[in-house]
Amino acid sequence: MPQTVISAKSVSKRFGEVIAVDDISFDVKKGEIFAFLGPNGAGKSTTIKMLTTMLRPTTGELRLAGHDVTRERDAARKAFGIVFQDPSLDEELSAYENMDLHATLYGIPKTHRPKRIQELLELVDLWSRKDSMVKTFSGGMRRRLEIARGLLHEPKVLFLDEPTLGLDTQTRNLMWSYVKKLSDEKGMTIFFTTHYLDEAEDVAEQIAIIDHGKIITRGTVADLTKETGTKTLEDAYLKLTGTMTRDDSEAGNNDGLNFRMARRNRTLR
Repeated sequence: MPQTVISAKSVSKRFGEVIAVDDISFDVKKGEIFAFLGPNGAGKSTTIKMLTTMLRPTTGELRLAGHDVTRERDAARKAFGIVFQDPSLDEELSAYENMDLHATLYGIPKTHRPKRIQELLELVDLWSRKDSMVKTFSGGMRRRLEIARGLLHEPKVLFLDEPTLGLDTQTRNLMWSYVKKLSDEKGMTIFFTTHYLDEAEDVAEQIAIIDHGKIITRGTVADLTKETGTKTLEDAYLKLTGTMTRDDSEAGNNDGLNFRMARRNRTLR
């Protein structure tokens, strides 16, 4: 039986009178590729912020790699890597310097850094550009570097928040091939959000859909299409969450814009 790496039990998050996350429970197994989907304001950004120690749950329990996320924050942080939706690299440093800085922040011994950095830059096909300034990189190259950086401390879980937003189809496919390789070869658990529903359909082994702060369903693509009597994940998703565009109601969240962009990009392809 696969080990549970992420566990949420009766988790809620309130901001004053607003309930952003409402009594959700789910778990993610070791090595699983797990998609966490939902429209704007659904609660997924708040959930990820709680899982990655940036917010404390109002009620309930979150565990990551055996650690209580609220009580053992430092241990939990060492167990995950994260690639944020917004750019987070230093453009005035080279690819290698960005990696070395991150390794320092995570306390990776100097003697281990060169080999580890080379291994990861080779994994994402950036070793030949290790001395290039990040400001010269394309969007896809920056995303690949962010993934490599997130793996420096050998995390058990990799969180990807809209990792392919704005990337062309070829770069998106290449990035997901790296992610699947990590899951297959390293047994790494991947927890990601996306509004490109074809990505979730292609790569996710389990999917949870959250809306209005509650998880409304979870399962495989086959489970969700069977439940809704539809043929694709996109059709199932729209049947479960509706077709109306949501306002940007979740604090600090621009999911509504992302969803519209993703739908437009799918049409253009």
